[in-house]
Amino acid sequence: MLAAALIGGVCLGMWRGSATQESVAVYDALYGKHVQIRGHIADDVETNNRGQAVAKLARVTLDARSLPGDLWVTVVAGQTVLRRSDVMTLDGRLQPGFGSFTASMTGATLVKVEREQPGDVALMVRDDFAEHVRKAIEEPAASLGIGYLLGQKSALPPHLVEALTVAGLTHIVVASGYNLTILVRLARRAFARVSKYLATLSGGVLIVGFIAMTGASPSMVRAGLVASLSMLAWYYGRKFHPVTLLALVAAATVLVNPSYAWGNLGWELSFAAFAGVMIVAPLLQAYFYGNEKPRLVPQILGETISAQLATAPIILVAFGQFSNIAILSNLIILPFIPLAMLLTFIAGLGSYVLPAAAPIIGWPAELVLRSMVAVVEWCASVPWAQSEVVFPWWGAVVWYGLIAAACWYVKWRTRYRLYEASIVE
Repeated sequence: MLAAALIGGVCLGMWRGSATQESVAVYDALYGKHVQIRGHIADDVETNNRGQAVAKLARVTLDARSLPGDLWVTVVAGQTVLRRSDVMTLDGRLQPGFGSFTASMTGATLVKVEREQPGDVALMVRDDFAEHVRKAIEEPAASLGIGYLLGQKSALPPHLVEALTVAGLTHIVVASGYNLTILVRLARRAFARVSKYLATLSGGVLIVGFIAMTGASPSMVRAGLVASLSMLAWYYGRKFHPVTLLALVAAATVLVNPSYAWGNLGWELSFAAFAGVMIVAPLLQAYFYGNEKPRLVPQILGETISAQLATAPIILVAFGQFSNIAILSNLIILPFIPLAMLLTFIAGLGSYVLPAAAPIIGWPAELVLRSMVAVVEWCASVPWAQSEVVFPWWGAVVWYGLIAAACWYVKWRTRYRLYEASIVE
């Protein structure tokens, strides 16, 4: 049955991938031509170093004809505010895409912007809450807290984004599995004593609400599926083997959009990081601590090193850069992120209830967040914080082969059952 399922899955995947490749062939006749397209903004709009708006367009149409895939566009928006779910009509020259984008359009002219009613309700709730947080906490601490709590990276100052990248901390301010894991674990611990049903229900509401506010990016879809399946398994008293769980979620997401596997770097890094946390980290902890559960700092250190080991080959091949200080910066910052998220939430809620006292309510959050900003900037300023490395693709294959061999050895030596690894416990 396992062999039959494997062969069937490979055949289904080959058919799905081939069908997707054939569907995007329609763009071949359009590349290099001046066209007018219409599409929905699928994610938060960012600004590049030229002052242009950078957006991802989905549900693209050309002359009332639907086009497959997503487009990467840069547009001179001027004073026009562009938001997720807005419908843009653009005029420009269509170029070949990259990664998971089927096509791109740079320096496009904005013809028209439409905002459907009632619009993206979750986005409006998120943005309104973010504005109330800013009334209680000053910048850049406010944007950092919003990034922790809501996964909104676009509001961060450019210098802080660069510092987070150098320090290896970008994953904490983007919509990712780490933020979602904190919320799911919080729901389980808060309501499990009342009932498993209430804990599972609240966890599911948090998962859906968080994805609705941050947007259904590939990494968030993966994180949401992993968290949901883990919660359901916990509710029914069952456990997923991490390899089975990750393989199932990978297959489901690639079935929906095959381009994730061959071109979406965020999707690849997301799965690699989760494999490190759910497979490598528990084995390392079993090797060094046996049946004892490690304390908070060793646990974070083990998970950070494991995630770094699992994602390093992809980062090195794609960017040729590696953060040497990532382990230290994560060890300092990660233990305080749940506290920062809680204090930021209290600050935003206090700004609604007692607007006049908002700065006082937000002072503890601002103190913690400003300390974090100082640590990030210090880590990024260290001369040896980042290295540039030329790393071939076959080096990544060898790297993952060594990790797999090491995991097999540790599992054989410790007799550890990976079924015990769960993100909700």
